[in-house]
Amino acid sequence: MKTLRTGYARVSTTEQDTQLQIDALTAAGCDRIYQEKLSGAKLDRPELQQCLKSLREGDTLIVWKLDRLGRSLGHLMGVVSELETRKIGFKSLTENIDTTSPTGKLIFHIFGSLAEFERGLIRERVKAGIQAARNRGVHCGRKDALSAKDKELAITLLAGGTTKKDVSKHFGITRMTLYNMLKKTGEEDFA
Repeated sequence: MKTLRTGYARVSTTEQDTQLQIDALTAAGCDRIYQEKLSGAKLDRPELQQCLKSLREGDTLIVWKLDRLGRSLGHLMGVVSELETRKIGFKSLTENIDTTSPTGKLIFHIFGSLAEFERGLIRERVKAGIQAARNRGVHCGRKDALSAKDKELAITLLAGGTTKKDVSKHFGITRMTLYNMLKKTGEEDFA
């Protein structure tokens, strides 16, 4: 069975033209080319999905530039990793990346490691920012469902014999929210 060189071209709007990409992909020897006129940020790109489905072991997917394929570095890494698992090559003409060669694979894996490193740094910065906010007394997370005054009223209603169901209904909250509030405030006798 003949292996194919498949091209994928994408522009972000219908006003833009894929001709530059098509010319480059044709010159690179693509047997077929899928074209898409959608933003790279879109999750649902039907032509890309069709393109990826059409690829078979030994085929090569070729793009004019890396950003034509992936929404982000993480997404790009995911697509190329999937191709590698399926034994499908990947080439980017502008960046001169070719995963069908050992050097190309190495470069792409370095990109992947850098992306993972960047995600780790972002996680660390977010955690540090949250901790700094907490140290300053800033409440992080979802706002409480009931104000302090409403919490007192809820506890008073429960102490007076009102059911949890009726108290929840009165404040427009679920019974689980009421239960969690009682637990948090140390009023577990009513929980």
